[in-house]
Amino acid sequence: MYKELAEYYDLIYHWKDYKTEANTIKELIREYKRSEGKNLLDVGCGTGMHIKYFKDDFSCMGIDINNEMVKVAKSKVDGVIFEQGDMIDFNLKTEFDVILCLFSSIGYVKTYSNLEKTFMNFANHLKKGGVLIVEPWFTKSAFWVGVPGMTTYDGEDVKIARLNTTKVEGDLSIMEMHYLIAEKNGDIKYFVDIHELGLFETDKTLELMAKANLISEFLIDGLMKDRGLLIGVKL
Repeated sequence: MYKELAEYYDLIYHWKDYKTEANTIKELIREYKRSEGKNLLDVGCGTGMHIKYFKDDFSCMGIDINNEMVKVAKSKVDGVIFEQGDMIDFNLKTEFDVILCLFSSIGYVKTYSNLEKTFMNFANHLKKGGVLIVEPWFTKSAFWVGVPGMTTYDGEDVKIARLNTTKVEGDLSIMEMHYLIAEKNGDIKYFVDIHELGLFETDKTLELMAKANLISEFLIDGLMKDRGLLIGVKL
């Protein structure tokens, strides 16, 4: 996903207020974190737009499964280590005071089995008293089945139109995204990207976090509408 589109990612999501979201997360870190260090890991870091607003307050590292995204992040954000890795089984051989997994990246693990492995992996990389903050994907009841979506970017040199359809198969949400990209002095490009994200129920997710030795809670008021935030502190 986003392999050919990594260079356009920040234009596609030009509407996202990363700075305000980062400030909200910082307040939660101050409230929940019990460890004394300032090592932060951003899992599913994308192009590094969130971590850009944490790097002055924390010693930061970012990982993403998409190596093209990692390359963009490295080019955009100085003073941060970025590596390719899968959130289910990455092994950095160190512990962090803060682990973030934002913009619903957690949904890409798709199954409850993988979700359990992911939380275990997060906990293994978290210091005692460290805090995990996860922005979940939608639950099945909140997901907009069958509703078409459209996102556009109208720049001077680049114009992007993305349309998508939505459906549900079991506990999986499926979005087929079609992109048209026009650049100055270039041909129009056309891409299709299929995104499959698990529709995880909140209660079951909290159970898996507890199983990973995390004192956990769900905050209804999150960064984006109808997603909320999951908070876990390692025992």
